[in-house]
Amino acid sequence: MTTLRDRRDDPADPDERRRLSRRSFLGGGVAGLAAGALAGGLGGAAIAHARADEDAPADVSETAVPFYDQTHQGGIATPPQRYVVFASYDLTTTDAGDLQVLLARWSASIAQLQAGRNLGTVEPSRPSGVPTDTGEAADLGPNALTVTLGLGPGVFDDRFGLARHRPARFDHLPELPSDRLDPKLTGGDLSLQACAEDPQVAYHAIRDLSRLARGTAVVRWTVMGFGRASAGKGQTTPRNLMGFKDGTRNIKTDADLDQFVWHDGTDQAWMQGGTYQVARKIQMNIENWDADQIGDQHAVFGRTKQEGAPLSGTQEFDTPDFARKDASGELVIPATSHVALAAHENNGGLKILRRSYNFTDGMDEYGQINAGLLFIAYMNDPAAFVTMQTKLGRSDRLNEYISHVGSGVFAVPPAPATGHYVAEPLFG
Repeated sequence: MTTLRDRRDDPADPDERRRLSRRSFLGGGVAGLAAGALAGGLGGAAIAHARADEDAPADVSETAVPFYDQTHQGGIATPPQRYVVFASYDLTTTDAGDLQVLLARWSASIAQLQAGRNLGTVEPSRPSGVPTDTGEAADLGPNALTVTLGLGPGVFDDRFGLARHRPARFDHLPELPSDRLDPKLTGGDLSLQACAEDPQVAYHAIRDLSRLARGTAVVRWTVMGFGRASAGKGQTTPRNLMGFKDGTRNIKTDADLDQFVWHDGTDQAWMQGGTYQVARKIQMNIENWDADQIGDQHAVFGRTKQEGAPLSGTQEFDTPDFARKDASGELVIPATSHVALAAHENNGGLKILRRSYNFTDGMDEYGQINAGLLFIAYMNDPAAFVTMQTKLGRSDRLNEYISHVGSGVFAVPPAPATGHYVAEPLFG
């Protein structure tokens, strides 16, 4: 095993503990880093700082989320952090060995990043030396960083000899009603979702992991998100850019996670403890929405704006009554409202785990705000999303104000044990 020692790394020294010793970097017995240029742009999105959440700890800079020896990868059931950078990648190789090495390098690097360590040397001692870590997060701490690694359907085509490992329920998403997908924002062989309590920590993770992919994969599309738009267990419900609370009825119990999110490995043992990730870039027609009357906004969502209560109730967490009618005989919660169409009561009990974020890309070519929702969801069967989105795409009043412009689906394997890497069983 290659060993590289950084003399300035002293884990016992609090001022230096975030530096990655070149020896410890390779913990887990995988190959070392390959330095190189950024493997594709990270997009032009501006990261906006969300307000401090009342449920967030006062100082999370030293919070580290473990990577190895967990049942599931982080960034799924982990309480959503405040920032995300999502990236999809195209593989540029047809050699399964190259893919294997990339997954091993990424896994070792993610473990170090989540511990708040650098990926090698930020400032080489020789003037001719090239830094192996870009350095913008060198003094920021781990900030509860999680990096979640997914495999797209293309990994299981004829290129790598892995077709026999493709889960039976895993394939490209079909064309869905109301899709207006931009091919440049759709698909991908691999995905990385970096979430953190500091936006620069999330950005740094994707930037340096993209450098490692040089020669094997290039960035296909990215979204930089802020102000989490879904709540986890113990978190208050955040708001989307339309001003409504988002994710009030999100999955928050272990029982629901076991039933709707985690893969049981029945058709492919390597996916046991894993899940499926659906990522959608949803553009909002902000100006049109802002000009709409509040009564119509309520009817579109099926909830009140300030409290977030279903129109049949008074408090946010009141159970919606979809059969209740007003004095004129009209449904109090319109059947075409977003809440009614997405509710598990109206979808055969189906639930998905939302982990969405707001985004902004500045102004578009028409001088309008280019912003919306990075919708990310996890489920143990992608058909659950297809079922829900087909219904929403056909009838949801919200479609007057949004467009689905980006999309991707990925299989997310379980977390590796120490000494191993994500998706290692595929290459056994």
